[in-house]
Amino acid sequence: MVKLLSTFTPAKINLFLRVIGRRADGYHELDSLFIPITIGDRMALEARDGRPGAVSLRGSLGESPADQRNLAVRAAAAFVAEFGFDRELVIELHKTIPAGAGLGGGSSDAGAALRMLAAMARTAGVSPSPLASARMVRTAAALGADVPFFLDPAPARVGGIGERITPVAPPPAPPIVLAVPPIAAPTAIVYRELKPADWSGPAPEADVAALLAGDYRPELLVNDLARPAIARWPEIGRIKALLEALGARAAAMTGSGAGVFGIFRSFAESAAAADELRRREPALRVFAATLWRP
Repeated sequence: MVKLLSTFTPAKINLFLRVIGRRADGYHELDSLFIPITIGDRMALEARDGRPGAVSLRGSLGESPADQRNLAVRAAAAFVAEFGFDRELVIELHKTIPAGAGLGGGSSDAGAALRMLAAMARTAGVSPSPLASARMVRTAAALGADVPFFLDPAPARVGGIGERITPVAPPPAPPIVLAVPPIAAPTAIVYRELKPADWSGPAPEADVAALLAGDYRPELLVNDLARPAIARWPEIGRIKALLEALGARAAAMTGSGAGVFGIFRSFAESAAAADELRRREPALRVFAATLWRP
């Protein structure tokens, strides 16, 4: 017997990413506003008779590893280890989200694998649903700081190291242009070069309310990781300035980089800016996008 599920796995941007402090274990405490966007991967998960608990991967993977290092494979294996699953699993993944861009691509794939496995377990009569359990959140967090958000990718305020997720009302869907340079910006390096002087602390509630109302002023799109990232890779700052010159209301780096997004006043303006950016900067990967809604 074969069971097959498929889903879209959205990327995310951080409308703000503020560092509150550093824990004794070395991890940084964050305050961030995540929104999923209409750029994403496609994933299908097949459960079939065969080797119980075995996980394999196929598809168009881009820069992502095709073996056990792939986060979707690791997520499926972690689910099997935590909850049990007596079928062989085959993941088919078609990548669009650029790697190493601060967009959460691997984390989104991992979250999608966990969601689909939870749905399969639910239809098999497992109760309560693994998706709603604290064990699932722990399993997701052990895979990566952003994975818990992608268990239910919807606009949220995210705290801790990524495990504290508070859903928020979706803001007005902004026209977005995303530009990703051919730069690998390892998260560990960016955090290593972050200084306490860069920490801006938690976002004022008035700023959060303004963003959720669609007020995308530049001073509200704070990313404390931008200074160390731009210091090492000045191209990130140049792209941000270029998006602003092309008419963005505001632009910011997302996550730990190297992706940069600009928010525009209309979808016509964002489409024109994306076309111009592709013409001027053929080495960039450029996307026009907006808020993703399931």
